[in-house]
Amino acid sequence: MSQPTTKPSGPAIEIRDARVRLGDTDVLRGVTMMVPRGRMVALIGPNGSGKTTLLRCLLGLQSLDSGEVRILGEPVGPKVLSRVGYVPQRLQLEPSFTISVREFLSLRRRDTRGWFWQSHRRIDSMLHGTLGELGVESLLDRPLAGLSGGQLQRVLIAYSLLAEPELLLLDEPTAGVDTPGEQSFYELISSIHARLGLTVVLVSHDLAMVFRQATWVYALNGVICCEGHPEEVLNADSLKAAYGIHVTPYHHHHHGPQTGPVEQPIAFKRR
Repeated sequence: MSQPTTKPSGPAIEIRDARVRLGDTDVLRGVTMMVPRGRMVALIGPNGSGKTTLLRCLLGLQSLDSGEVRILGEPVGPKVLSRVGYVPQRLQLEPSFTISVREFLSLRRRDTRGWFWQSHRRIDSMLHGTLGELGVESLLDRPLAGLSGGQLQRVLIAYSLLAEPELLLLDEPTAGVDTPGEQSFYELISSIHARLGLTVVLVSHDLAMVFRQATWVYALNGVICCEGHPEEVLNADSLKAAYGIHVTPYHHHHHGPQTGPVEQPIAFKRR
């Protein structure tokens, strides 16, 4: 009889004094951070600040020169990474890559990997729960390489969620999404986080979204410049420490149809 699986206690992510040197550049210079389980954490900072490198360390794709990284209570390795979902900034596909969305998603689960032996109806029934929320059911017969940026990102999130991860890492998930779709995309991620109780860590340059959706923010520029709740980090002094320039938070208002002036979530401008 198999033994019941006991989920480890403690933080979802622990990073202690992580250092990475790439060529002549010290990309990470002693990063220490701790992400409790169940939080939606945003990682912000300027280009070249080490955000993607830090995600690569969490995924075991980049080794540390020194320091330590633990995920879900364990050192980074194949066993624990099976409990982690990842959505890259963008996925480059050759137009000749003819695998369909259904076939691609089927590769994620053991019970659907033999998609070439199974009927579409059987596979779709197995995938149905995840696909419905993400709005990708209508894409199943489309070639993966023929999707728009926003459609592809939704499929990649669905692919990650099919393995029922405990931790979801997203690197600029709206990089290929047109501007009108960005807000609904982040709202979707927030809804998934709330419903599944996932720990979510996302890299984003959209500071207004970070203010609306994140429960905790880390500002990175080689080291952790500051951390805290969005209203604590997203202020002029903290952002200057991270970005090295003035990034001024401000509120703007519009008039609602019945209630008069309505304050909108925070927006940001550089000066």
